[in-house]
Amino acid sequence: MAPTHPEPLPKPKRVLITGGAGFIGSHLVDLHIGQGDSVVVVDNCSTGTGSNLKQHGDAIEFVESDLSEGLQRVCQKDGRFDMIYHLAAAVGVDLVLEDPIGSIRTNIMQTDALLEFALKNGSPPTFIASSSEVYGKPGVSVFSEDDDAIYGATSVTRWSYAHTKAIDEYLGLAYGQQHGLPVVVGRFFNTVGPRQLGIYGMVLPRFVQSAMSGEPLRVFGDGKQSRCFCDVRDVVGVLPRLLGCREAFGRVVNIGSDRSITILELAQTVIDVLGSSSGIERVEYSQAYPAGFEDLRHRKPDLTRLGTLIDFEYRYSLEQTIRDMAMQIESMKVVENGVPK
Repeated sequence: MAPTHPEPLPKPKRVLITGGAGFIGSHLVDLHIGQGDSVVVVDNCSTGTGSNLKQHGDAIEFVESDLSEGLQRVCQKDGRFDMIYHLAAAVGVDLVLEDPIGSIRTNIMQTDALLEFALKNGSPPTFIASSSEVYGKPGVSVFSEDDDAIYGATSVTRWSYAHTKAIDEYLGLAYGQQHGLPVVVGRFFNTVGPRQLGIYGMVLPRFVQSAMSGEPLRVFGDGKQSRCFCDVRDVVGVLPRLLGCREAFGRVVNIGSDRSITILELAQTVIDVLGSSSGIERVEYSQAYPAGFEDLRHRKPDLTRLGTLIDFEYRYSLEQTIRDMAMQIESMKVVENGVPK
């Protein structure tokens, strides 16, 4: 019988991740380092933090800088990569409302700089992170990639984020059409998990923090608005597979879970999972956000396209995500208080 030979291991890749010190980006760094890849991160740490990457030490090259300057510094060494992920962006409704000018400039100008960089450095497969906010308020509860987008008036600041991410998508797809850059646009739906911060308006980390402190969980409106939450560790597993799928190039793909839960149910789930004594406090939108703020009643992705491109399985339940977020918050308290683990 002819001798058998083991299949060769995949060749390590050189990967660029903008926004790699952030919530989603740092988990993507974890994934690629775990695969033996060489990773370069560019992040100005405006919403991310270098502590998200400290476990990797010198295994990554970390360029702490605004993107345009950071890309120039990368080029001075070696601008060639096997794949690029563009996750650097203004993050969260609260940040957009506080600094709309900075958010608009960040989202549009950085994306253009990144795409130009990719084009001039070998045109590797490039992932552009977008958001379910791009759908605006279309009047449907399940969002498909080719749906028309309907936005509120330009006088309502909240919609500026949706416009900027839509322009990012236009830019990415145009670079693919005009220059052949293999671009995949991913629209994230309510990604959650360890390292996510509630200070930018994200609901689940706010709930977990409140439940751990015994404080009321503040639910805006009637709490019957629904969302679909997907663990970040499931989300990042999808991204390299999309970049390895030629059929995904030049396309927009929803990424997330299609399991809906109301915000009121979410609050109760957090309390139950953590065994918290916290109650639930209803808060009117007018008390939480500026006048004219608009929210969607329901937001659920159609994942048909994702399923036709790659196999996608969930590993983390919402309950497990909540427990892991609480554990991470507790470990941060231990470190801050100087108590050895």
